[in-house]
Amino acid sequence: MTERPDIRVVPVNASIRAALLVLGVSEEQYDFVGRIGASLPDAEACHGSEPMAILRDGEPIGFYRLEQHATSIADRAFERPTVGLRSFFIDTRWQGQGLGALALGAAMEDIARRRPSVQDVVLTVNLRNTAALALYRRAGFRETGELYHGGRSGPQHVMLRAVSP
Repeated sequence: MTERPDIRVVPVNASIRAALLVLGVSEEQYDFVGRIGASLPDAEACHGSEPMAILRDGEPIGFYRLEQHATSIADRAFERPTVGLRSFFIDTRWQGQGLGALALGAAMEDIARRRPSVQDVVLTVNLRNTAALALYRRAGFRETGELYHGGRSGPQHVMLRAVSP
């Protein structure tokens, strides 16, 4: 039996920033996720946006942004206290190993621990991004039935998950 890797998420700090900036995805995946060289500085500059690193055994392998204002994700208000998750990716060298699901689990645990008042997490995923859609479903996210039309690559499913299912 293979030992499960230690997957953690941490707020981005100066000691891991440079290692994050070399991460990326395949060219085709850039239709669905921005380049970290733009997303990381934008998250650092945006009030209410927290850049997060995904670590495997202490080394950065991915990134996402946690958005305090969920309306920035789906352009609507939510009934329960909700945060947004955007720009989620695992570096191309680490894809296909189940690390995305582990990272989403670690992200949910982190949200529950550091933001105990938050009840739900919302994200959007492009209708054509079938791999990400399957990953988010496996991680417990469900389509709300709404589509978000503000993305640069076409319509996106709005997906929601309770922090503590």
